[in-house]
Amino acid sequence: MAQGKYVELSVAQRTEVWRRWKAGESLHTIGRAFARPHTSIHCLLSHHGGIVPAIRRRSVLVLTAGEREGISRGLASGSSIRDIAKGLERAASTVSRGSRTSWRPP
Repeated sequence: MAQGKYVELSVAQRTEVWRRWKAGESLHTIGRAFARPHTSIHCLLSHHGGIVPAIRRRSVLVLTAGEREGISRGLASGSSIRDIAKGLERAASTVSRGSRTSWRPP
């Protein structure tokens, strides 16, 4: 049996699928609403075990783009890692790790 094409759903459509599933609608009803076979809806839901996936968020420990820019400017001006860390209110080890990924010497 040939595999069917995977049809991409937009974020809004996925949200609506999960809302309908949580409201108790059947796979066939949800599939008809999106003009998709119920098996494609089943694949989406079963991939996450029928539970709405959590919204992905960046950790507060990750450096922001502004902080990376501050590290880059500080290194370019010749400031030490510790001085940059004090200015950003971050640990020196965090700034050191960020400097290795965001700045290259000229």
